[in-house]
Amino acid sequence: MPHRTIGTIDELRALFRMLSTVKLPITVSWKIGRDRSLDQNALQFQWAREVSEQMGDRSIEDVRRDWKLRHGVPILRADGGDFCELYDRAIKPLPFEMKVRAMGLLSVTSRMTVKQMSEYLNAIHDESTAMGLELTQPQPKG
Repeated sequence: MPHRTIGTIDELRALFRMLSTVKLPITVSWKIGRDRSLDQNALQFQWAREVSEQMGDRSIEDVRRDWKLRHGVPILRADGGDFCELYDRAIKPLPFEMKVRAMGLLSVTSRMTVKQMSEYLNAIHDESTAMGLELTQPQPKG
């Protein structure tokens, strides 16, 4: 489904111009906020690589799957909805190791908003630094 993130009045005007050329009827929907940012996505992968290298016994994918299950799932379940229902029916009854494996197939972080992804990254950062792991700190924009 086509989508755009609108962050400025100029982007809103451009969307209006584009929609005014579309053959009608159409269905339009929107949500407040934006999806996770590319910077957040890159940081998650960088941290997974760093944790994998420092721990030495886990692949990057193993680290990411574990994070998705222990940190990402609770964030998404807190909002209820389709994800919560799917997880509770299909994944929750499984043993822990199977849940971790299922995280390779289930979209978790890709469903997150910027706010949710920030919460997720903060949880990962807090846990990793408490374990004595060193994570690259993102550079402030500006």
